[in-house]
Formats: sequence, structure tokens, C-alpha cells
Amino acid sequence: MAQNNEQKPGQVQVNMTPEVEKGVYSNLAIMGFTPTEFIVDFVFHHPGMPRANVQSRVVMSPVQAKRLMRLLEQNMANYEKNFGTINLTEGPAPQNGPISPFKVN
Repeated sequence: MAQNNEQKPGQVQVNMTPEVEKGVYSNLAIMGFTPTEFIVDFVFHHPGMPRANVQSRVVMSPVQAKRLMRLLEQNMANYEKNFGTINLTEGPAPQNGPISPFKVN
């Protein structure tokens, strides 16, 4: 099958370096916001350790954050449709501020 390399209007070609392609593992996300930005820190917290390191930080506009939220909702619905419901048992959802019981230095 021939590959069509023509780019349609409105499409963006996204490239990824091998270093970024490896990805990073995160088991904790900390989020904050200002009037103009949402900041998400992806953290790996090793159980039993008193400190955790930020693996990656993503800063985006409120519009892009809302688009990300919708994309996550759609993908979570598709995931649960295929693999079953994910039950959250760690307690009530956070209200505002960091989604973390940890102090961020």
C-alpha cells in the first residue's frame, strides 16, 4: 500500500526525538494554575521514600488544558469500554490546588 505524504490543511506533522520517545514514568501528578497558564508536574514517587522527583513539567494555556481534559475523558471512556471500569479507592477527589499529599520544594 502506498503511503500518502500529502498534508491536509489544518494538520500538523509531529516529530519525536528518540530521547522523548522513551517517555518517563509518573505515578503522581501535581497541578497548579494562574490566570494564563496550567502547570502540570509529573512525578515519580517511590513507595516508602520521603522525597520524590519531578520527571517532567508541562505548561499550557487554559484552552489547551481544557482540550487535554476532554481528550483524557474520551480516551478513558474508550479504555473502560474495552477493559472495564477503573475504580478509584484512595478517598475523596481533591478540591483545589496540588493533587498531592506531598510538599513540593
